[in-house]
Amino acid sequence: MVLDKQASDVVVLHTEALTSIADYFVICSGNSERHVKAIAEAVRRETLRRFGDRGTVEGETAAKWILLDYGDILVHIFQEDVRAYYGLENMWRDAPHVPQADYDSLDVGPRASRQPEAINVIHQAS
Repeated sequence: MVLDKQASDVVVLHTEALTSIADYFVICSGNSERHVKAIAEAVRRETLRRFGDRGTVEGETAAKWILLDYGDILVHIFQEDVRAYYGLENMWRDAPHVPQADYDSLDVGPRASRQPEAINVIHQAS
């Protein structure tokens, strides 16, 4: 989903061993406020359709950094300059990167539904 909306620099970090906040962080970038909003809306729409989960959304008004919270998965959608400024990947540099080829085999899902395709759905939506 993120790739369908031409999100750039998509990264999935496995944070389970480092924090109780979430098992995975999905991080991607959009090139404008409008682009970031479109990516977020695609993720929300597809996650609701597939899992019935609306999640929690922060930052949608300014659309510099939108956070979608699905419990086990946090989706961070940044404008490119804001992502560079905050350096979220650097703060979580000890978290292993999940290769795209492994998304379908992950045991995750919104709000602990544990549906394996959840990361791939979110990645495709953004």
